[in-house]
Amino acid sequence: MTGTIDLAKVRADTPGVAHVAHFDNAGSALPPRPVTDAVIGHLDLESRVGGYEAEARARRRIAFTYDAVAALVNGHRDEVALVENATVAWRTAFYGLRFGPGDRILTSVAEYASNYIAYLQTAARTGATVEVVPDDPDGQLDVAALERMIDGRVRLIAVTHVPTNGGLVNPAAAIGRVARAAGVPLLLDACQSVGQIPVDVAAIGCDMLSATGRKYLRGPRGTGFLWIRRSFWDRVEPPMLDLHAATWVAQDRYELRGDARRYENWEADVAARIGLGVAVDYALALGIEEIALRVAALAERLRAHLAEIPGVTVRDRGRVRCGIVTFTVDGRPAEAVKDALHGAAINVTVSGRSSTLIDMSARGLDAVVRASVHYYNDETEIDRLVRTVGGLE
Repeated sequence: MTGTIDLAKVRADTPGVAHVAHFDNAGSALPPRPVTDAVIGHLDLESRVGGYEAEARARRRIAFTYDAVAALVNGHRDEVALVENATVAWRTAFYGLRFGPGDRILTSVAEYASNYIAYLQTAARTGATVEVVPDDPDGQLDVAALERMIDGRVRLIAVTHVPTNGGLVNPAAAIGRVARAAGVPLLLDACQSVGQIPVDVAAIGCDMLSATGRKYLRGPRGTGFLWIRRSFWDRVEPPMLDLHAATWVAQDRYELRGDARRYENWEADVAARIGLGVAVDYALALGIEEIALRVAALAERLRAHLAEIPGVTVRDRGRVRCGIVTFTVDGRPAEAVKDALHGAAINVTVSGRSSTLIDMSARGLDAVVRASVHYYNDETEIDRLVRTVGGLE
């Protein structure tokens, strides 16, 4: 497989590949050694000089993380808030918006459960409605249908870029063009896309984007970020404030920070944030375009070989597909397939019906096995996974 990624080097940087064939990168990827070294190094510093003192010494490294994330999504450093995970980032944006009776929230068929639960809660509280934009024949959000659904009551378009239960990539830039033309905010859940495919907020035209560090960015768990367009800050009130997000200036008044850090909390895992910056820098050095090419090629190889096995059905949809590969095996529960693969030191996971209820119900699926590849996987690992699935009794 051609490309400029030095596979031998990235595998040497990834100690985990000596122990397991890891195909759960859409869950939590194996971090490269520079990331774990950075996290452990800062924790060691805290143990020797104290937490606050270590943070003071690490100001440049923390600042670097904001710069790296901004470069990753083609935004500005003051538009980046570092938070605990993608869910916190997404909820901070969503719950900072205001809805009222009759307002409409438009979303996608394969929307993630956590997001949809938030829509339902907000609808119950405010009288807003939640409406699902249908898929097109390829399984991605139907942009023409979205355009037809727009009216003066639509207050938000909120879409998952890459759903958790399959390899499709929703057409974010086309969705963004509809949103901009209608003057409707776009909240993009990029939890599964950032790090494996190019994500450019300027090209997409979204107003808010949430992402995690632990998945395709290969960063530490407990890290994530919210990117929010500078011109949109006044429309998203931070759901919670503390003395980091705002300054208490008079007995009856406070002032918000003048950057996106108004959406952060004061207390944070400094070591993890430093590790996130290292992870983003590692990905940028390899090149997101190169990562995307290799990931897509590995995923298509896996799909093609799985489809050749009698009784195995590949379940991925979409005109454009990424590194998430889902499949079922006739007569075998997805959990049993996962357990068998784990027994062979091959990590996969299961995506259940409740995680993407509308999509899975429409397709008559209770669960799928999810094998998500990354650039550090090699072809021998792909072939081992396929042989193991083919040998199930």
